[in-house]
Amino acid sequence: MRLNDDDLKSRLTALTRDLVIIPSTESRPSERERCFEFLHNHIDCIPDVKIDNYIVNDHRSMVVRPIGIEAPVILLCGHLDVIEHPQPNCYHSVIREGRIYGPGTGDMKGQIAILVELYCALNARHPGISIGLALTSDEEQGGTDGVRYLCDDIGLRCGVVIIPDGGSLSDITVEEKGVVHARVSFHGQEAHGARPWLGDNALEKLMQKLMQLKAHFATYWPDEPIVEQKNHWFPTCSITICETENTTTNRIPDQASAVLDIRFPPPHTSQSILSDLASILGPECQIQPKMMIAEPTHLDPDPLFCELTREFTDSLKLVRASGGSDSRFFRKYDIPVNLSRPLVGNLHALDEWIDIDSMVTYYRICEAYIERKLHLRNSDNILNGNS
Repeated sequence: MRLNDDDLKSRLTALTRDLVIIPSTESRPSERERCFEFLHNHIDCIPDVKIDNYIVNDHRSMVVRPIGIEAPVILLCGHLDVIEHPQPNCYHSVIREGRIYGPGTGDMKGQIAILVELYCALNARHPGISIGLALTSDEEQGGTDGVRYLCDDIGLRCGVVIIPDGGSLSDITVEEKGVVHARVSFHGQEAHGARPWLGDNALEKLMQKLMQLKAHFATYWPDEPIVEQKNHWFPTCSITICETENTTTNRIPDQASAVLDIRFPPPHTSQSILSDLASILGPECQIQPKMMIAEPTHLDPDPLFCELTREFTDSLKLVRASGGSDSRFFRKYDIPVNLSRPLVGNLHALDEWIDIDSMVTYYRICEAYIERKLHLRNSDNILNGNS
């Protein structure tokens, strides 16, 4: 039975809000586990599927596939981890003006609700359908223990993957920038703050070099204002953390460090970016690649998915993304990635939101794509991708 739009909207809204109140952050492994168990209970009723769980460094992944099909034609993939907020009681949601507001709604609890509801509905209509579902819990930490592990170590494969974690409703991502997260550190000589000539201020050394680094990356910026989908395709460097172990007002620090978030398009590579850092920051600087290093990625979306996006939204843009996703791990094995999502906003903020009507539209795009891709009609015949 195919739900009408009103019933579908109600189900997607309820499931999203139930997921938001579970604070599945990096510091709360028990809450991530609770989120998995909650979703497992939704999926466990599907007959003739197997559910595999993998745990790496306390990061669980759950892979659901039809019995006897290790490499489904289509894989639905998402992450249930959300970022940390310092406010401990902020993980709740409200509905206002057709949107669900709350931490993690758009990145990506709302999309998880869509994937789970879609997977259950398609299996109910087409038992044995060749689709899989992969849910991970470390994308915000770089995906090493999640999708990378599934692809590289477990050997998870599929014909094409749908990841609703980038682009927009009618914007399909075709390119993603590469990423280098790195910690840079300087050491000096501690001294009394009243006698700076006796010390070597590590924090001041760090600040001076960071300004040189910012000046270097400023040369890439265009002269005109940045328009996200038009002229952002150049390297950027954001200083996201700056710290020292010193806690004394009148002590010159002998150690200081900063964390950098660098994004870059081709022809730059992670190695060329790290070489630039070493050259600019000098031999005194210690550079530690941190958490995430990724090369620029071409996603190769399915033309049928693009066609259906245009059909359902009356619009289509093929866009480049400043951010990254788990797509790169699938692309390593030449698996095409369809990367778009419902309308979302204020990602990683307390008032993050997802538009409810667009959730229904995105669900319908994916539903139509899967049924056409697998040559399914309104019958009980399952062709599993064969014409």
